[in-house]
Amino acid sequence: MRRLDHPQLRRGALLMADAAAVNLAWAGAWWLRYGMGIGGPVAAHIAYGTYAPWGLVLTGLVLVAFQLEGLYARGRRESLPEALYAVATGTIVGATLFTVLLYSVRPIAQSRLMLGYAGGLIIVAVGLVRWVDILLRRRRIRLGIGVRQVLVIGAGEVGRRVMRNIMARPELGYRIVGFLDDDPAKRVQPIGRFAPLGGTDALGVVLRQRTIDEVIITLPWQTRTRIMSLVEVCEQAGAGVSVVPDLFQMSLNRVDLASLGGIPLIAVRAPVIRGWPYQIKRGLDIGLAAALLLLFSPLLGLVALLVRLESRGEVLFRQSRVGRDGRLFTCFKFRSMVDGADAERERLRPHSDVDGPIFKMREDPRITRVGRVIRRYSIDELPQLFNVLRGDMSLVGPRPPMPTEVNAYAEWHRRRLDIAPGLTGLWQVSGRSDLTFDEMVMLDLFYAENWSLFLDLKILLRTVPTVLRGTGAY
Repeated sequence: MRRLDHPQLRRGALLMADAAAVNLAWAGAWWLRYGMGIGGPVAAHIAYGTYAPWGLVLTGLVLVAFQLEGLYARGRRESLPEALYAVATGTIVGATLFTVLLYSVRPIAQSRLMLGYAGGLIIVAVGLVRWVDILLRRRRIRLGIGVRQVLVIGAGEVGRRVMRNIMARPELGYRIVGFLDDDPAKRVQPIGRFAPLGGTDALGVVLRQRTIDEVIITLPWQTRTRIMSLVEVCEQAGAGVSVVPDLFQMSLNRVDLASLGGIPLIAVRAPVIRGWPYQIKRGLDIGLAAALLLLFSPLLGLVALLVRLESRGEVLFRQSRVGRDGRLFTCFKFRSMVDGADAERERLRPHSDVDGPIFKMREDPRITRVGRVIRRYSIDELPQLFNVLRGDMSLVGPRPPMPTEVNAYAEWHRRRLDIAPGLTGLWQVSGRSDLTFDEMVMLDLFYAENWSLFLDLKILLRTVPTVLRGTGAY
């Protein structure tokens, strides 16, 4: 099945589709300017046959610019925004070169407006080609076609960063088979669903016994001799190999490159969600939380009444949670369990359906009838909008943990406390309670390292269908 997604075949198909799109855009620009007369009267009507050869020249220049932008690079699996950015940049470069060439040959007979129309139409037409390609690729990936089997070498911070990036972006079409590491402690414990397959000396055996398309090496820079020997093993086995520079264990989105009189400098930035980005995020939190409270106020009143009528106890459940930088705050939820349910937690802990510090049961006997409904659709968490207004939480961020959970964290788990917890988050829209604890933390750290307003908006939009389906909620 993998042959159906052959990289050379796909690149060739994209090249032909892009060429057709550029020529179609060139013809469309002629029609807008001379066929419809958009932009005012023209001095003379020029037949398209005169322009057609120049369309082939423009196509060649734009395709070369696309090649320089890496749009046909082997293994490139960009998102739609990345593709559109590369298409727009390549189009501007190609169209600029074309304009210089065109006016150096015949400067009088050409319409400048037509060149502008052509540039805009090329971006739209090629962008549509890329959009269709991404949709088809994601469909193939869901069907298991073209998925690349990946082996990660190194289970340190850089290795886990690779794993969480692959987890957070399933549309890239990578599936982690497992990992290798020479640390005996790391070879015992799986990381989420990613199984340890031995030390680095087992690479040759793993490549022979399993179908591995690509090996990603994430070992520290001090082991460069070992890295080169592992690369040689991969090449002999015919497996693709990539090496991730650990850059002193820093995330690349926290690095600025500069120079001091020709001396290269690596400057380390503060975590992303600090300073003015945090202020923007906070302002959006306040505005949206206030609007949602107003919108859902009738529902909040109805749920409060139903909770009060079904069982004795407070309508709101208050619990101490750990927020940003380890600060404690009181988290609000609608009570979905019988009064005094917390006292039964330790007795039921052996029956938890989630590994790690989190306690969750699919068939928790403490949940009330109303509670089961409001938990399934996350209605019980709506009072946390008040926590958002108070600044304890954000609309988007990691799940707020309990102090007992934090006490059981491994050292790398604690990095999720660097940002404010959220009402929803990346792991909630990627499987919710069906994920392992390590996978939840990896997605939280991916969010912290790659935060943007666009990512927040994407998560909020994905939250709606996830909540309505009740996926993974219990």
